[in-house]
Amino acid sequence: MCGIVGYIGKRHALPIILDGLKRLEYRGYDSSGVAILTDAGLVLKRKKGKIKDLVGLVGQETINGTTGLGHTRWATHGKPSDENAHPHRAGDVVVVHNGIIENYTELRAVLKGRGHHFKSETDTEIIAHLIEDHIKSGESFELAVLASINQLKGSFALGIMHTKSPDRLIAVREASPLVIGFGNTENIFASDMPAILPYTNNMLFMNDGTVAVITADSVKLLDFTGSPLPVNPKHFDINPATAEKGGYKHFMQKEIFEQPQAITDTMRDRLLFDKKEIDLNEAGLEGKLLHAMKRINFVACGTSYHAGLTGKYIIEEMTGIPVDVDVASEFRYKTPLLGNETLTIAISQSGETADTLAAIRLAKKHGSRILSICNVIDSTIARESDHVLYTHAGPEISVASTKAFTSQLIAIYLIAIHIGRSIGRISKQQASLYIDTLVTIPSLLDNLLKQEDKIIALAKEYAKCSDFLYLGRGISYPVALEGALKLKEISYIHAEGYPAGEIKHGPIALVNRDMPVVFIAVKGRVFEKIKNNIEEVKARDGRIISFTNTGNNDIQNLSDSFFLLPEIDELFTPILSIVPLQLLAYHIAVMNGTDVDQPKNLAKSVTVE
Repeated sequence: MCGIVGYIGKRHALPIILDGLKRLEYRGYDSSGVAILTDAGLVLKRKKGKIKDLVGLVGQETINGTTGLGHTRWATHGKPSDENAHPHRAGDVVVVHNGIIENYTELRAVLKGRGHHFKSETDTEIIAHLIEDHIKSGESFELAVLASINQLKGSFALGIMHTKSPDRLIAVREASPLVIGFGNTENIFASDMPAILPYTNNMLFMNDGTVAVITADSVKLLDFTGSPLPVNPKHFDINPATAEKGGYKHFMQKEIFEQPQAITDTMRDRLLFDKKEIDLNEAGLEGKLLHAMKRINFVACGTSYHAGLTGKYIIEEMTGIPVDVDVASEFRYKTPLLGNETLTIAISQSGETADTLAAIRLAKKHGSRILSICNVIDSTIARESDHVLYTHAGPEISVASTKAFTSQLIAIYLIAIHIGRSIGRISKQQASLYIDTLVTIPSLLDNLLKQEDKIIALAKEYAKCSDFLYLGRGISYPVALEGALKLKEISYIHAEGYPAGEIKHGPIALVNRDMPVVFIAVKGRVFEKIKNNIEEVKARDGRIISFTNTGNNDIQNLSDSFFLLPEIDELFTPILSIVPLQLLAYHIAVMNGTDVDQPKNLAKSVTVE
């Protein structure tokens, strides 16, 4: 989950690398560092803390050089410290690393036996020493890298510099993301696109088991045996300004307000309003394939897992096909009951989530076809899937996911309507009603977002509470889970999501005036049941915050605080009810002074197990 940047070209490397690290800070912010090759030799600077601390360190001196590496760290091996920060150096070899080396203990012992001395607690430092060891034995830079990476077990994206080979950098990918940007007499590589977009839109996402030898004028790709591979960069039509804050205080706030547009972009060219049809030809989900599917299985992590839980209700209702939902980190270690009649749907904003990637590989081995829903074009999960539906939500920089969740839900609605029509489960008239509802959602969200001041008032009232309980029934249960997750991850307040019908099986024991209970109480088949749950909490002197539809006077009268949602078909309520919960979490976090976009101990893209 660390961030890597490498630059080689004609310009000064340091400002480009620092800019790239700032754009990748969502991937890790325990410590950071840069290594710049100058005419006077290598300059290596490392600093515990955030990128601003590193900027303060390097700003005290002039560091001019056109080749360099940078790194922002999310600690795995070794606590955050100056010594454990990357880059790591052994002799003339400098390395930055994202991933985990599983056999580093054995390799470290072997290298110590050969006289190598280590200065950090990290697994990364052994890579630099390993390459140096091979160079000392007479191998060239490239051959030393190839020999070394074939001794490593685990996941790794590497940026490697050799001070005696100043005309090149080497990048390596094995189960951790790297993308190369192709410029004019300059090339750049990084862990994610935002670091590259200001400099070029021509990029290549490296595959696993790939080595790139990068100069200012060329890129050579090799596999781990040293055999050449084709180099086919693609042009990505993405405006780098979309990754800027645009006047908002935080990326999270900006991304919450981008949701109407993100949803529109996810539906664009797929929802054919005039014909009242869904067109998913791009994903290759043809009728014959869908008729053969007897089961659907979602695999995902975190917020994407909650999208999958919501998707279960949507797809089962619209298609009649049984749906299972698995946390990817659990799924990858079980014996799945899958086959060629199962469609596995992987959900991942980044398309690089390590557990989800491992899950789809396991599902493939058992004969399942893979459909991925992801945001990043040409990401690993997308490339390894049989079918892909991109959300086109634009860059999501804040660690706490918002527009990814709602755009993933839109993708699921499109898939469900498409399958339902293809297999004859829903009529053209019913599909038309669903499509009419989807079309209204962006404007309904716009109106909700205009009521941010009401959410701010709620946040002021409850910001100092130390515990929250979120309750929902039916399709609102996953919304309760996601609402609780948003609050805990950015405000550090303990929050728990629970099915409202289960409160008598434990959680009701916690109810008192000090713990607000958030109810998602929308009209639908279990509305009377959720009202009963509210009364049960009220009878025990609980403080009730309800998110309910206009006209539900009984709910409002039972509640200490409430926020009104527009009426909509019950199946589509999650996409409206989650947005005010995102705003509530955001404003409580702001009022408590936490680092909203970069919450402690978390990183945006979990690319290691």
